[in-house]
Amino acid sequence: MEQNETPEERAFRAEVRDWLETNLSGEFAHARGLGGPGREHEAHEERLAWERHMAASGWTCIGWPEEYGGRGASVEQQVIFNEEYALADAPARVGHIGENLLGPTIIAFGTEEQKQRFLPPIVAVEELWCQGYSEPDAGSDLANVQTRAQQDERGWSVTGQKVWTSLALEADWCFVVCRTEPGSKRHAGLSYLLVPMRQDGVEIRPIVQLTGTSEFNEVFFDGARTDAGHLVGAPGEGWKIAMATLGFERGVATLGQQVGFRRELQGVLELARRTGAIDDPLLRDRLTRSWMGLEIMRLNATRTMAGVAAGAPGPESSISKLVWGTWHRELGELAMDVLGAAGLVAEGEPYDLDDWQRLFLFSRSDTIYAGSNEIQRNIIAERVLGLPREPRGNE
Repeated sequence: MEQNETPEERAFRAEVRDWLETNLSGEFAHARGLGGPGREHEAHEERLAWERHMAASGWTCIGWPEEYGGRGASVEQQVIFNEEYALADAPARVGHIGENLLGPTIIAFGTEEQKQRFLPPIVAVEELWCQGYSEPDAGSDLANVQTRAQQDERGWSVTGQKVWTSLALEADWCFVVCRTEPGSKRHAGLSYLLVPMRQDGVEIRPIVQLTGTSEFNEVFFDGARTDAGHLVGAPGEGWKIAMATLGFERGVATLGQQVGFRRELQGVLELARRTGAIDDPLLRDRLTRSWMGLEIMRLNATRTMAGVAAGAPGPESSISKLVWGTWHRELGELAMDVLGAAGLVAEGEPYDLDDWQRLFLFSRSDTIYAGSNEIQRNIIAERVLGLPREPRGNE
């Protein structure tokens, strides 16, 4: 990547690299490598302090327009920042849902009052967000949302259940897709509400994952309140806005994610050399294919950045989600095969996992969350390739 950069981009990369090297020392030296998949709750307060330190130096929300607290960084600069952040083994971000999902959505669809109210606390990492999409009967079939909201003279009252809500325990706010038109079905009648989490009408129940941690949760809304001005867009536009949020989720941060993938693959290669598994021709072939897949993934992600530069990414972003989710799940399986029988034994009591076991278990979810592989294939077929819509229900 660096060899194709402009002088300005190389200078920006050097600035980012120098700042991370200087600041991931002293007080924050121990923060390197903290958090991440399967270790979501690790050192939350330390990671929060680090991210607020980043904010004080102007390194949060760098792709946002300057008038909203960002740097107005180009797509190329955002890619560089995410790559350098991953290469520095900096701690997993705590404010990424607000920065990468809700913030760009507010900038694109929010009122000026909403921008002034909600964007500054995201930049400063003073308010954390979670995503209220999935429900027990509306996971991959998100259009089946049943959580409802009613408007009265005091604002909105929200009642219903959300599930698989990542980082809900730490969140101050949730952007909730809910049904605001009684009797409506499917995509019609949905709205996009911003709901405070720390109130009596909200109950959060952690869900224990295969890794033993609880990144995601059940959330119950029982007459939870939010102001009338906390509706993004018009009533009934929730589906359009929710899909735009998903597009932002698959933006430039995925290239930084791939630096982490590369580090994991390198670790599996070193493990194969150490255990002798690399001498097995079948495993060696799979390791080679994994390396090839990562290179293809990067080229595809770079190509789709044009959609990010033009605004909210289009349905083509589903290709990226399908590719990286499948690749990462297969890497976890490959790591277990390289370990052999040793991969079946926990590190200690009661359930102490090593990095490869955690990778294997967590990556099982990569082809499910943020849109399952099956849903991504349908989106690509119908909205990118223009193929006939898959029959649904009684069709």
